[in-house]
Amino acid sequence: MSYAGVAANRLELLQIADAVAREKSIEKHLVLSAMEEAMQKAARARYGSERDIRVHIDPKTGETTITRCVTVVEEVENEERELSLKDALKSDPEAELGKVYEDELPPLDFGRVQAQTAKQVITQRVREAERERQHEEYKDRVGEILSGVVKRVEYGNVIVDLGRAEAMMRRDQTIPREMFNTGDRVRAYLMDVRRENRGPQLLLSRTHPDFMAKLFTQEVPEVYDGIITIQAVARDPGSRAKMAVISRDGSIDPVGACVGMRGSRVQAVVGELQGEKVDIIPWSPEPATFIVNALAPAEVAKVVLDEDEGRVEVVVPDEQLSLAIGRRGQNVRLASQLTGWTIDIMTEAEESERRQKEFTERTALFQEALDVDEVIAQLLATEGFATIEEVAYVELQELAYIEGFDEETAEELQARAREHLEKEAIALDEKRRELGVADDLIAMEGLTPAMHVALGENDVKTLEDFAGLTPDDIRGWYETKNGERVREPGILEDFRVTSQQAEDLIMAARVKLGWIEPTPEEEASDDEEADTTM
Repeated sequence: MSYAGVAANRLELLQIADAVAREKSIEKHLVLSAMEEAMQKAARARYGSERDIRVHIDPKTGETTITRCVTVVEEVENEERELSLKDALKSDPEAELGKVYEDELPPLDFGRVQAQTAKQVITQRVREAERERQHEEYKDRVGEILSGVVKRVEYGNVIVDLGRAEAMMRRDQTIPREMFNTGDRVRAYLMDVRRENRGPQLLLSRTHPDFMAKLFTQEVPEVYDGIITIQAVARDPGSRAKMAVISRDGSIDPVGACVGMRGSRVQAVVGELQGEKVDIIPWSPEPATFIVNALAPAEVAKVVLDEDEGRVEVVVPDEQLSLAIGRRGQNVRLASQLTGWTIDIMTEAEESERRQKEFTERTALFQEALDVDEVIAQLLATEGFATIEEVAYVELQELAYIEGFDEETAEELQARAREHLEKEAIALDEKRRELGVADDLIAMEGLTPAMHVALGENDVKTLEDFAGLTPDDIRGWYETKNGERVREPGILEDFRVTSQQAEDLIMAARVKLGWIEPTPEEEASDDEEADTTM
């Protein structure tokens, strides 16, 4: 494309502007504006850069006008551009601040240097306009599948020509073992459009979970029409994927609709994803049901949810363990991504062993603390009692109703339990004093004597120390080490403190210290407590 026509006649000027606008898909007025700027730059070089030189190209006739402008001001700072109001009134009684006087200048004859400078200015402005057009065109198309032709491959990154713009698909956004050659047609998901100095960056992906969801939207009319909704997608790109679907119409099977007659619909998607196996499962609002579905094809015997931790314990028959976990943990990993729950899998034998261990530990605890024989301790453990506190403060009748117990036995057990707890509390209080746990931390509601000792043993001895903790410090957290997920224990992990309780305790300590302002709810609670003590 040549811009030598900036020095051309009027008709050629408009023809060039039309051609550039069509080629770059931008508005004609933007091209004319760029030409005006180029001519203005050349005119200032000719007539003086200190002067206010303006250029106007008539969009209908192509006539070019070059003018020198002088603005009326109160106090002159630049004599080439400004005129004082006092001097202006001498020749123009209607002069006022801000009025602009224009003097037309003779047209310019562009030399080779001026033409080259003008060409550079026009090229730059047209490129900027083109970039803006591309950004405006594609910014609202994020989340769509775009089709283009591979223009080149640079260090594994694929540059795709979309026709009106170029996009890039980074190596980590391509399906493993997928090879691209110049000229190949490719479909990909528009993941992001970013503004950058070199122009808008259109980022494509073929590994994004929503790419698969969009492919099913194209292949399955019920999904496109909104009758079937894709609730979640988890992918191991190029290998395996899981997709959860639900139907608004009870007469339509969402899984069957997505699979299609003889698997035609799902095979079309699998073909696009280089043979990636897709498990389509029914979504359920019940977490336990959804998790069981997500672990298919493995059969699940039992599910235990821990909503506070966001974890679920899944028990499977011994012969189903390898199927539930999957090759290199793929099945359980995808199920976890799909459901949003951390899934721990164990066999029925492992669960039985763990339960037997817990039963034995509880029996030994009751034998020692309550000074009872093994039979009574086993009865308590069998009935679901886990701690001495439960025995001490449960309703008396709950103990009396245990087979072989009567009310007298229940009273004696509770008396022994409370006596044990009192002795333990005295011992714990002495230990926390030895550890140097401060009284202001002891006064914190929600912390037990055993917790005071655990805090002291972990060098948390004052209210300030406690207020500086995080919920993870209290409850524990997970880290990935050498590719394995490792549990880091929390200070109060043995006390089963929930995430909300941990957060509330820390915030209460910070409020007491004046680090933060109490919430309206906390202030209201404090007022109620004050009223009850009056």
